[in-house]
Amino acid sequence: MRRSFAFALLLASVATPVLAQTPPATIGDRYIPAPWWMRDPVIASVGQVRVEIQANRAFVSASFQSVDRSVAEASRAAADRVRALSQALSAYGADKVRVETSVTTRPLYDQYRDENGVMRDNTRADRVARYQADASVNVTVRDVRLVERVYATIVASRPTSIGQVNFNLDPDNSWKANLQAEAMKDARRRAEAAATNAGATLGRVKIIDPSGRVCQTDVLAGWPSYAAGGGQETTVDDIVVTGSRSQARMEYAAPPAPPPPGGGAPSEAQIEAARLALQPPLQVMTDSACVIYGLN
Repeated sequence: MRRSFAFALLLASVATPVLAQTPPATIGDRYIPAPWWMRDPVIASVGQVRVEIQANRAFVSASFQSVDRSVAEASRAAADRVRALSQALSAYGADKVRVETSVTTRPLYDQYRDENGVMRDNTRADRVARYQADASVNVTVRDVRLVERVYATIVASRPTSIGQVNFNLDPDNSWKANLQAEAMKDARRRAEAAATNAGATLGRVKIIDPSGRVCQTDVLAGWPSYAAGGGQETTVDDIVVTGSRSQARMEYAAPPAPPPPGGGAPSEAQIEAARLALQPPLQVMTDSACVIYGLN
């Protein structure tokens, strides 16, 4: 008797996980069971909010090139040209303008024509003709009110090349929280209007889903739709706060004039002469929320 009772308990312990994995309906059934929150009349409301906010970050890069027979002299000359610019921009403070600089060098070899008349580099250590040094500066403007002056300072420094100015939006956490709150308020406004127009009154909240998945559930679909036709699960991407990036196509060729003597920073007059209008574009932020209400 004890042995039979122990065997029954063993079967029950083995069967429990199997029952827990049972799908919500039998394969082949026409419909799947409705979720628990649809046992009584409900209304699902999706709140949506969209705002336009000015981009609060700007990015631009420039490079200075120098060629010399000595690798040390080529690197020094390029570094001298970028040093004055980086010091001038760093004076604004790292909380407003962040500057990153680097210097790279590469050999320039003597060239010769092969049997087909094609010019080729004689890539041998004893055939180095010159050394080319490239000093680059990458600037991140965290206070976009300074973007015009920063860009003008770079142009006035007469670099070899200047990249385009890119803008993007880096939203604060408070902005995201405000958007989510407004999405919840919009969900209630929509639900109240729908219930009133249908001759009902809004009941208590059953579900609050910031991701929006609950409101996208097709509970009346049969198994083919439930399994995405042929056993492939249907997935719904989370709806999150996003800020898209737009780019201002503003690439200017470096002036052909020689660099300032001694590699010094540009003067105030040179900076003002190089100023251009650079307006940060408006970026779109969106958010949504799903709230399930009961109906009276």
